[in-house]
Amino acid sequence: MHNNQPGFKNLIRFTTAGSVDDGKSTLIGRLLYDTKSIFEDQFQHISESSKRLGRQEIDLSLLTDGLRAEREQGITIDVAYRYFATPSRKFIIADTPGHTQYTRNMVTGASTADLAVILVDARTGVLEQTLRHTFIASLLDIRYIIFCINKMDLVNYSESAFNSVKTSLTEIAKKLSAENVYFIPISAKYGDNVVHPSENMPWFKGQTLIQLLENIEIPVNKNPNERFRLPVQTVIRPHSDDFHDFRGYAGRISGGVVKTGDEIIILPYRLRSKIKSINIFNNSLTEAYDGDSVTITLEDDIDIGRGNLICSADDIPRDSSELTATICWFNEVNLQTGRKYILRNHTNETLCIVKSVNYILDINTLKRNYSENNVRMNDIAEVVIKASQTIFYDPYRKNNVTGSFILIDEFTNETVAAGMIERDY
Repeated sequence: MHNNQPGFKNLIRFTTAGSVDDGKSTLIGRLLYDTKSIFEDQFQHISESSKRLGRQEIDLSLLTDGLRAEREQGITIDVAYRYFATPSRKFIIADTPGHTQYTRNMVTGASTADLAVILVDARTGVLEQTLRHTFIASLLDIRYIIFCINKMDLVNYSESAFNSVKTSLTEIAKKLSAENVYFIPISAKYGDNVVHPSENMPWFKGQTLIQLLENIEIPVNKNPNERFRLPVQTVIRPHSDDFHDFRGYAGRISGGVVKTGDEIIILPYRLRSKIKSINIFNNSLTEAYDGDSVTITLEDDIDIGRGNLICSADDIPRDSSELTATICWFNEVNLQTGRKYILRNHTNETLCIVKSVNYILDINTLKRNYSENNVRMNDIAEVVIKASQTIFYDPYRKNNVTGSFILIDEFTNETVAAGMIERDY
């Protein structure tokens, strides 16, 4: 059986978020420590670091707070990626910052996540940052959210305190149309309900965080009815005696399923052909799935190159040279309407300008500011983009790859923004 056949994911990518001092790094440290996913020398190092910083107990947050500035301030600035595994599943964690000025870092860390773990302090309850982080998870089409109500030890493990926060979070989730939402009362510092069930909260009958992470069923295909998309990354021409006439088109499938014999269309040329063969390394397949990196050959000799899009013939993406999109601005230099940027949508690049700013979103209140059009670093805004060539795309919620893009400064080559096309929220 092919390991990417429709089913549920064995590798889960999840992002953590929360307000400053809500305990994100401590939670990750606790997960790694209690699942025995750290080495003895790492444990020794954080033990020594804790003593040097004057901590009475071992500070597990030091496992993830890698930057010196973070360790000194006790906050997370960069996105820290960590890998760990249990007997039943593998995980990649993106530990993202809590400060408003690091919104771009959270967007980066959450952009490839299947699931979001959002921490809320049981004492303070829902804050503006909670709304912001939940909104960003929703904006990026993360369909599974686990709210960890942390620091239950500081409210005497009170069930009523947990239920009060849960009620507020439930209202936010409804407002943002979050689909799969879970609530767990935890103490990351002492490990309650993180890996082991809490003896201090016998009233909670749900799964621990690790049990939920191990058992949650996240489909391999986010949109099972989406049609085949293959952005061409490169053309394979071996120029050897054994493969003298071989011409393959390599890329990662970004939606749907493809089988040999399927009729396809190549964009932007709108030429049609059929799939002759599908190859992964030296293996020849009869079908391949979303997420597979493949090399395909076609029955017809067509001049195809990087940036072209191979699609199901009976479901062509939308096309336009003018796009309405939601962007997160990454750069210290403000967005300049009318200035040329490079727009990279999957493997395709073209020049564009931002024609206008429709509004800037206040992500702490979710209100739209139509009178402000000065887009600064970390702002989220809806803009109108005019491209020099036709862009073929799907709405972001239907296909996260063909429906997203980045903007690049053509002089510095810096990525200045990430965007989602026709993202309704």
